[in-house]
Amino acid sequence: MRRVSEVKRTTKETNIAVSLDIDGEGAAELSSGVGFFDHMLNHIARHGFFNLNVEASGDLHVDCHHTVEDIGIAFGQALSKALGSREGIARYGFDAVPMEDALVLCALDISGRPYLAFDGVFTTPKIGDMDTEMIEEFFRAVCLNAGLNLHMKVLAGKNNHHIAEAMFKAFGRALDKATSIDARVSGVLSTKGVL
Repeated sequence: MRRVSEVKRTTKETNIAVSLDIDGEGAAELSSGVGFFDHMLNHIARHGFFNLNVEASGDLHVDCHHTVEDIGIAFGQALSKALGSREGIARYGFDAVPMEDALVLCALDISGRPYLAFDGVFTTPKIGDMDTEMIEEFFRAVCLNAGLNLHMKVLAGKNNHHIAEAMFKAFGRALDKATSIDARVSGVLSTKGVL
């Protein structure tokens, strides 16, 4: 049974539609209005083997803040919805991704207890048309709405594009591992019996 979901989020600032297939092939159709962000979301899909569709319109005449954050909220909700009871999942995922000069570590736990530890500094205010400070805000929104404990740590890197790309690739790969079904897991992987 494929784990799929759709989430729509409409506010006075944005109109977001996200569909997610956890058991996909890495296909993505992305239209956020923020080119660099679409590029990053594509890395999550491709390297996590998720099918991800994002259709968004927002107040980009102000800046990209509301659009990026609201997509993070909707993606997190879609992930939580697609995972359902979380029975049988590996729960934990870890990866370290090199991208030329950059090296990024990502570790996460689908625990139901949201927490973000983001250890990364960008030296430019924008990459393409995306504010670099919104990268942390995107991951925070995903964590809060999917119930993820996420640690993202930049171990090396000078080029801001490479650092960001390594982050999104590492996240996709770690999330793929955490959402994978492990036949050895009965119920949920917790001594409490619940997540």
